[in-house]
Amino acid sequence: MPPFKDSFQDRVGQAAEAKRKALEKLRSRPPADPAVAAARLEAARQREAKAEEKRAAKAEKARAEAEERAAAQAKAEAEAAAAKPEPTEAERKAARDARYAARKNRK
Repeated sequence: MPPFKDSFQDRVGQAAEAKRKALEKLRSRPPADPAVAAARLEAARQREAKAEEKRAAKAEKARAEAEERAAAQAKAEAEAAAAKPEPTEAERKAARDARYAARKNRK
């Protein structure tokens, strides 16, 4: 274990040495091959194009489903409205009178 009595100057020197070694290691790497870099860029473009097509297809499917739901809801509302119209005031009064008369006849 290193001693804790290192001076500030020792730590600064060690940090500078580590930085110098890291820079040497980075500089010693061979330069990137332009052909490999171009191939990577093309692969990335193809992946992005596929992802964009996928997103567009998903959005189109969601839009079509939303249209289908809206059409089904509109159809259901139209059927409900056409199936049984609201009784008029006169029809409600006639039904009420019939119920009263039936009750009176039972007694």
